[in-house]
Amino acid sequence: MTQHLVSGATPRRTFTAGLAGAAVGAALPGASSSSDESAEHAPKRMPVVFIPHGGGPWPFVDVGIGKPEELAALAQYLKSVSGVPTGGTRALLVISAHWEEAVPTVMSSANPPMLYDYYGFPPESYSITWPAPGAPELAQRVRTLLEKAGFQSASNAERGFDHGTFVPLKLAYPEADVPVVQLSLKRGLDPAEHLAMGRALSELRDEGVFIVGSGMTYHNLRSFGPRAAPVAEAFDAWLREAATAEPAERDRRLTAWAEAPSARSAHPREEHLLPLMVVAGAAGSDRGNAAFNGTILGLRVSAYHFG
Repeated sequence: MTQHLVSGATPRRTFTAGLAGAAVGAALPGASSSSDESAEHAPKRMPVVFIPHGGGPWPFVDVGIGKPEELAALAQYLKSVSGVPTGGTRALLVISAHWEEAVPTVMSSANPPMLYDYYGFPPESYSITWPAPGAPELAQRVRTLLEKAGFQSASNAERGFDHGTFVPLKLAYPEADVPVVQLSLKRGLDPAEHLAMGRALSELRDEGVFIVGSGMTYHNLRSFGPRAAPVAEAFDAWLREAATAEPAERDRRLTAWAEAPSARSAHPREEHLLPLMVVAGAAGSDRGNAAFNGTILGLRVSAYHFG
């Protein structure tokens, strides 16, 4: 697969000040939890979401896939994602289906480039821009939390935003003014490990960090069309029950996802499902809801919100 890196622009907002302010406020000795000022400035616990990111450079380039009404519905949903948190979003942590490493790895550049990790699309597909700033401090915080939970971790200062991040977030955050860190999946794609990664990162929700998993609930490129609709419907129905179940049962079902109806027909390889495991782990005791349930080429795809 051809990959193109293009340098980003100067960041317009940093994560450092917001996180430092939260940490200092939390550490003040003798601070009253009933203080109006403390309540006003304390970050609200952030939700976590899993979103379907569509295909290739869509919708910024006409890729000739899907019906207009289907794609319009998905685009409208993705535009709404920035409004899911009710408090101030200090930064985003994005787990994209399009990055796997031997150990969980974070992008650590303050100025991430673009990574056009697709091929065969029109030339304009390789000039899309989304110059969101990075957040090296958040990247280090992610590593600290993962390592505290027993994971080895790494950082990558060269990698850019792949299309699992820049496509949906260019819709949700068109101004590209919120700091963003991308976190890789771990090779082997063990669902239990990815649930544990999410649990390790759940503290970030109290620090103004919006955790977003980006993948697809159906991803079989060899069978992508109306004839596969029964497969997509069967798996989506199972996944909806699993993702919205009581948390302990949700995690049990997601760990055993390959036993679900049509599981391997919907996901011959599960990298597009694993961001949901990280999100579900970070959800903790929060139950999920199906926030979007649409189709692409007649195939059912869903989004899930927690908290």
